[in-house]
Amino acid sequence: MGRLDNRVAIVTGAGGGIGLGVATRFAKEGAKITVAEYDSESGEKAVAALTALGAEAQFVQTDVGKKDQVNNMVEQTLKQWGKVDILVNNAWSSTIGLARVEWVEDDAMQAAFDVGTMSSFWSMQACFPHMKAQGYGRVINMCSLNGVNAHMYSVHYNMAKEAQRAITRTAAREWAATGVTCNIICPAAATAAFLNMKAANPEMFTAIEAALPMQRMGDPEDDIAPVALFLATEDSQYVTGNTLFVDGGSHINGSAWAPEMPEEKPE
Repeated sequence: MGRLDNRVAIVTGAGGGIGLGVATRFAKEGAKITVAEYDSESGEKAVAALTALGAEAQFVQTDVGKKDQVNNMVEQTLKQWGKVDILVNNAWSSTIGLARVEWVEDDAMQAAFDVGTMSSFWSMQACFPHMKAQGYGRVINMCSLNGVNAHMYSVHYNMAKEAQRAITRTAAREWAATGVTCNIICPAAATAAFLNMKAANPEMFTAIEAALPMQRMGDPEDDIAPVALFLATEDSQYVTGNTLFVDGGSHINGSAWAPEMPEEKPE
């Protein structure tokens, strides 16, 4: 018996990184998984990996920055399995990299807000009536220490993640009596995105890793996913509205986040 037997989960951005780590752990515990992923190749590969573990899984191609596609993700899950028990909002993409506040254009901020904030709002709205009707629901939103600590040169990401955190906590308060819990994980993991950032700023990221109390970056499946698993199960029935820093202790004293950045905007 797995801890998530007969549970149905949607995991956005499950084609790789933390999303795939969470989906894999859930699958090993018996959950049925909708892999909601923008990239078809990675989404199909994820489903193949999950089914190889003996899990039921389906891929739904989803641009989470578009409400109709988010609603379709939920509808396809209901069509396939008749319910949704767990929602993990993890997907992220951006039209820009690191940039000073004064350089960031409105359209980049709006795109970050749609993908990082509104996507969670839409999916939570779509899932809630079904979760409420069955008296069980688990919403797990992946946010970031970047927003909590206001890390430099990522205003778009920081804004989106802190707004997502506010939505999660508000829903937790409003839905507390329905059997639906809403919690936040701020993770630190050696994902492909992290490794790309490290390659661009090797000295800074070496300093960040050295300053980690546990002196290592987390693993998506071994370090982040077990906390998501707890929040997805009945064991967390009395936990809602919380922000869990699953980061090896980096939130305690903050992070040495100061990338190299020119004074003038590159042409």
